[in-house]
This record gives sequence, structure tokens and C-alpha cells, in this order.
Amino acid sequence: MRRITALPYAAGVPSPLPLFPLNTVLVPGLVLPLHIFEPRYRELIETLLERPDEDSREFGIVAVRHGRDVERDGLEALFPVGTATILRQAERLDDGRFDIVTTGSRRFRIVEIDTSEPLVRAQVDFLADATEPADEALALQVTIAFRHYREALSGQVESEVDIEGEDLPDDPTVLSYLVTAAMVLPTDQRQHLLAAPSTGERLRRARRLLGTETALISALSAVPAIDFGEPPTSPN
Repeated sequence: MRRITALPYAAGVPSPLPLFPLNTVLVPGLVLPLHIFEPRYRELIETLLERPDEDSREFGIVAVRHGRDVERDGLEALFPVGTATILRQAERLDDGRFDIVTTGSRRFRIVEIDTSEPLVRAQVDFLADATEPADEALALQVTIAFRHYREALSGQVESEVDIEGEDLPDDPTVLSYLVTAAMVLPTDQRQHLLAAPSTGERLRRARRLLGTETALISALSAVPAIDFGEPPTSPN
């Protein structure tokens, strides 16, 4: 299972970042394993592994819009907000492929992209989550709503995040990302949560979604519709 971990944050400044477009949404703190076989991404992993500081082994995960292609549509193919992820482990296979483990670190907003080379690179602004005292009360409301949601969903579908038997985090920002990752949502709704401008706004959006989805699951005894028919989650 992929799990939410502690979230490192830094003030956002413009920076270049190699991109790994996926048909999924990564949130800060989520552990994400990937299988790397395409030559351009093998080269990226080789380059990152040369850096002695593990925390500098960073690249961007960004969701691709349904039906779009980066090489054909450029910037319009991508959602504007993604998550940088740090390469934590890499196992080189005999044929040159890699099995890697990464951890989502911080959100970014794409300013522009360069598709002139096989590996897409972006100029990005890193984003910090604004917080305020009222977030603690919101977090309590979301915790309660999320437990009701999990009870309604129990046994119907496996979550992306292993949280059974665990206490939910007290930190409002960590909680907001855990809920974003753990809900069964279409890509565009999960992206809407990721892109929230503050922790409080993400919690408010999550609270509304939790209430709506819990009511639907209870009334219809059916799980929410997800992105059936979309291409596989990795173009690599």
C-alpha cells in the first residue's frame, strides 16, 4: 500500500523541473512506487542517482488531462498543479529498467514547459499551503466525515492508502492530503483538491465531497464512478 508520510515544505520559487506525466494525481507525503522502462526516464533516474544529496533527487509528477497527449497538445495536455517527488530507492534490473520508490514532497504550478527534447521539462513555481487557526476545527469536521465515508465504503473497494486501524493525523495539512489520496474519486476531482490554494480550502472541498459521496454510497449501495476507459496510469 502507498502511505502518507511527513510533509517537507519550502517557500515556492521559480525552478526548472523534469516532468513525469501520469494519468493519476500524486499528493505530498504519498509513497509512490514506479517501474521505469522508457529510455528517457531511465536516463532521468541515472542522472538523479548521481546526486549525493537524496533530497535533491527530485522530479515532477503531473496528471494528464483525459484524451490529451503531451507531445501533441503541449501545456494544454497537463493539469496546471502537480507534485514534486523525491527518488528514495532505485533497483536497477538486468535489462536496464528500474524499480523505484519515490515520496511526494511539495506542490508546484507549471509556468511553462519545454518539449523540444524527449524528456519534458517545466519551469515551475513551488507552492506552500497557507494555514490559519480555523483549520483545526475544519480538520475535526473532516475527520468525522471521513470516518463516515469509510464506513459506508467498507468492503466495496480497496483504498489507495492504507489507513485501517490507524489514527488519522492531527495536522490539518497532512489530513487534507491523506483524504485527497484516500477517497475514491475521478482524476479531475482529486486534482481539484490538490490544487486548493490553502489547507482550509482543501478541507472545505473535501468536507463537501465526503458528504456527497457518503450519501450516494449509502443510498445506492454503489461506489463512486471513477475514470473507466482512461489509458493506463503511466505512459512510461
